Amino acid sequence: MSDPLLAPVTAAPAAATLGTAVRGFSAAQPVGVGQVLPDVRKPEELARPHVVQFNRVTKTYNPGQTNEYTAIKEVTFVVEDLVNKGEFICVLGPSGCGKSTILRLIAGLEPQHPATSGEVLVLGRPVTEPGADRGMVFQDYTSFDHRTVLENVTFGLECQGMPRRERQELGREWVKRVGLDVGKDSNKYPHELSGGMRQRVAIARTLILQPRIILMDEPFGALDPMTRMNMQDLLVSLWRSVEATVFFVTHSIEEAVFLGDRVYVMSNSPGTILKELTIEPSDRPSREMQREPRFQETVFFIRDLISKLEEGRD
Repeated sequence: MSDPLLAPVTAAPAAATLGTAVRGFSAAQPVGVGQVLPDVRKPEELARPHVVQFNRVTKTYNPGQTNEYTAIKEVTFVVEDLVNKGEFICVLGPSGCGKSTILRLIAGLEPQHPATSGEVLVLGRPVTEPGADRGMVFQDYTSFDHRTVLENVTFGLECQGMPRRERQELGREWVKRVGLDVGKDSNKYPHELSGGMRQRVAIARTLILQPRIILMDEPFGALDPMTRMNMQDLLVSLWRSVEATVFFVTHSIEEAVFLGDRVYVMSNSPGTILKELTIEPSDRPSREMQREPRFQETVFFIRDLISKLEEGRD
């Protein structure tokens, strides 16, 4: 017998609104602060320009060899280009389902890039290599050990040839915006910083370049719970000010429900997009939102779904 959690979502006919019926789509299923869409949206269903588009993308490592491994298979989804706003996209799923592969295909980073088959488009163009329109924040604290906080934050501007005085002025502004002390912290080296402070530096170094797309691969995974919630609050504030599209990979369901406008839940490997949810914007700090019964209802729905996937593995 098929599991209802893993099956495509269908809503009761009475739940469909007149507007939904006219457009020809089934109604979404309300789950706490979220809505589970009947199907994962396809590019042809959306009229607005797309910021990221996957068309039947498969990535197989070491094809034809004994250690051949397919990470993702036939992945199709689309994210609209919301001008002067952007959208926060969170990607969840069982371990090894290809979440990071999707992120790095968008970034154009080897060995994930290029895809084995299918098409990855950013702003309507095929991804051929990394670009300044995409900035990435990794889980590892990727600071340059021999550079100060300010020098790390302004590294990209230096590579672009911005004059020293101008980039340092902008760098100090971003040091402050990510919650560091300009006077005390600007001249510190990475080994003098906590994990949370080093991730603030990494975020500032990415956002100072004003990318259209921000890619974040488990950036808060190594932080303690309180620091992690503080960083989530900071990230929401910064994202709303830079108006970029964010792709955020995480293992934390609470984190995804708090941060995301949209959540993709992936299947077991080879991963594909199993469910797409839209989430109400968070209007309070993370620690307050997570106490809300409706918030927890969404978390429990996704947790049950992923648990079923984990249990179904060989």
